[in-house]
Amino acid sequence: MSLESVRAFLAAKAPDLTVTVTDKSSATVALAAEALGVEPGQIAKTLSVRAGDRVVLVVTKGTARLDNKKAREALGAKPRMLGAEEVVALTGHPVGGVCPFGLATPLQVYCDVSLKEYAEVWPAAGSTNSSVRVTPDRMASLTNATWVDVAQEPMAVTDAASAAPE
Repeated sequence: MSLESVRAFLAAKAPDLTVTVTDKSSATVALAAEALGVEPGQIAKTLSVRAGDRVVLVVTKGTARLDNKKAREALGAKPRMLGAEEVVALTGHPVGGVCPFGLATPLQVYCDVSLKEYAEVWPAAGSTNSSVRVTPDRMASLTNATWVDVAQEPMAVTDAASAAPE
């Protein structure tokens, strides 16, 4: 049902965009990048969070993570990730397939400026093996998203290893 809601949304608002369905899972950033043959950063990761009494979606590039301080300032409250059941109930999409399109409940969408690093990004499309290629600006426009700066780059593995005591 979720994949169908995304297809219906795109048919109504962006009929030129098509959903790509792969034989491989794209439920994680790494799996999606491998299945689509793109950089992990090009995967548009959609996070379902509660900020105070609101539930919102935050879309970042795949390799970024939320910066709590920046997110609290932009969203007006500390963001807390939703549990899987609540994600499905509010978005209509399973974890690993969450995207800002074809939502079961109208939710405010925020797009992080990290997405603008790429000409095209690949958000999921309502299932754990589907996605859609779109420009960051078009995705934001289609979802009436607000641009924010709420992400940070994760610490590189080599940095983490060198920081560990011996």
